[in-house]
Amino acid sequence: MKEFRSELKKHKIIQSMSRKGNCLDNSIMENFFGRLKVEMYYGEKFQTVDEFVHCLKEYIIYWNNERISLKLNGMSPVQYRTHSQTI
Repeated sequence: MKEFRSELKKHKIIQSMSRKGNCLDNSIMENFFGRLKVEMYYGEKFQTVDEFVHCLKEYIIYWNNERISLKLNGMSPVQYRTHSQTI
């Protein structure tokens, strides 16, 4: 672990950690990457890096604009933010 931290310092990268020193504050991104791997990546064979990047961009657009979340009252994240701003 010390080696990892020294590599981060060497490259002037600050690791995101909560007060306890764990990564619970990253749970939103961990959830996103988990869903991304299950829904877009696993089982796929990309012919080129450009094809992978294109699919990744499409997935991010889907995630923000089309994906319906019950936690967001049945709206997509963009719909929910827009709705919240008008109230």
